[in-house]
Amino acid sequence: MTELKVTLIRSAAHRLPNQQKVVKALGLGRINSTATLPDNAATRGALLKIAHLISVEEINK
Repeated sequence: MTELKVTLIRSAAHRLPNQQKVVKALGLGRINSTATLPDNAATRGALLKIAHLISVEEINK
C-alpha cells in the first residue's frame, strides 16, 4: 500500500479561503508540518488544489 508524506512548505495565510480549508483538513498547521495520508483519488484531488504550497513524497509500505 502506498501512502503520501505531505509537507507544508509555504504559508496558507493570505490564500483563498478554500485553500486554507484544504490545508486544515489535511492536518497541516504550520510551515514544515507533515502529514501521512493514504494515496487515493480524494487525497490527490485535495493536493492538486494546494500544490503550490506543499511538497509530496511517496512512502511504500
